Amino acid sequence: MQFILPDWNAPQGVKACTTTRIDGVSRGVYQGLNLGDHVKDDPEHVKQNRQAVITELGLSRNPQWLSQVHGVNLIEAQNDDVCREADGCWSQETGQACIVMTADCLPVLFADGNGKRVAAVHAGWRGLLDGILEQAVAGFDEPENLHVWLGPAIGPDAFEVGKEVRDQFVAVQAQAGQAFTPVVGSADKYLADIYQLARQRLNAVGVSIVSGGEYCTYTDAERFYSYRRDGVTGRMASLIWIE
Repeated sequence: MQFILPDWNAPQGVKACTTTRIDGVSRGVYQGLNLGDHVKDDPEHVKQNRQAVITELGLSRNPQWLSQVHGVNLIEAQNDDVCREADGCWSQETGQACIVMTADCLPVLFADGNGKRVAAVHAGWRGLLDGILEQAVAGFDEPENLHVWLGPAIGPDAFEVGKEVRDQFVAVQAQAGQAFTPVVGSADKYLADIYQLARQRLNAVGVSIVSGGEYCTYTDAERFYSYRRDGVTGRMASLIWIE
């Protein structure tokens, strides 16, 4: 089983990773370690894949799985094996993993400076625009001491959006225009850098310790699921917990 590990200086005791599609028991278009239970994969395969991740990582509590809706709601992760509707979760409990699932959207992991609180956020462009990162930061006492990692998402050379998306971001933050590159030969299409957009939003609320942003789920078919590339496909999970 292969994991993507954050290249960051989070406090000792904070553990984090993103799964890849390598290994696992899912078949067909979900081939590999699909962890999404909402994509019409065989439920038994998803169950086996999830248990394999829990076992491999040695998690002592039930991780918090979410039903994600591209919103801005964050909840406290619970140890009761109940899937809850939200696009992020946080915890201060030792061993309680926070999880978000993605297949092009941006997973964002947070750890405070003393390693006492962590959070995981699912940031598609809608959630990013509507302020889910700001919501997550608001749950921490010292934004300037937050460690943030931007996990694998669709890269800036593959994420094509319409002019209306760019206009919405620029209306909120003029600086956002720098994260959009016009598509050659099209008057109303842009390539969006979701990593840059996330950094801008985080910097604006006092978060400066930000790492990650070097992957592209769309172009790396061997390791990552991609909704934009494949349509029907699986999901990776990004996890963070306090050991």
